Amino acid sequence: MTLTDELYESVKDIWSGYHEHPFVKGIGDGSLPIEKFRFYMLQDYLYLYDYAKVFALGVVKSTEPSMIRRFSYFVEDTLGGEMDIHSGYMERLGITDEEVARASKSLANASYTSYMLEVGFRGNELDILVAILSCAWSYAEIGRKMAEKHPEAVNHPFYGEWVRGYTSKEYNDMNDEILYLVNTLGDGISRRRVEELKEVFVNCSRYEGMFWDMAWNMEM
Repeated sequence: MTLTDELYESVKDIWSGYHEHPFVKGIGDGSLPIEKFRFYMLQDYLYLYDYAKVFALGVVKSTEPSMIRRFSYFVEDTLGGEMDIHSGYMERLGITDEEVARASKSLANASYTSYMLEVGFRGNELDILVAILSCAWSYAEIGRKMAEKHPEAVNHPFYGEWVRGYTSKEYNDMNDEILYLVNTLGDGISRRRVEELKEVFVNCSRYEGMFWDMAWNMEM
């Protein structure tokens, strides 16, 4: 069993709740109120800046040039790739640069990103990747299952762009790269180390659930 297999087993129950969450279901069937999605988009935009900073810690912590390049790629892909999914929506939703600059992260959002950054500061490349993985991997899973259950979702006039973004080859290629690196760096580590990483993965997966709750309830 690979490390990512063990990580997945530790959060199956948590992740199954994502697919039944009213916010996620609302994107899938197109019924999500626009104001809730607007709130989510602004909070997720703020989240992604810290997400990129966690990847940037990998550049700092890495000693091998190949890993430095990989983490640099992840930073650029987040800022220039995943955030592209958001930028089109930001314009359509009337979210200006000024509004982003004035916005504050919700309590759940700030707590989540602070935890990931803390893991990154105290850990190594593997800790950083595992802290990132719950978001990257679960979004790929959500996109895949959403497209399976609602094949028409990719063509929805508003939410289709979101579904296409997280089911795209580009997004899944990046996610697969993170999975590969976690398994490579985690090969042969001690049971104690596995349990430490599982704790991080479970905590971040719980934060993902809190993020969906925050978006649905529009909670600051």
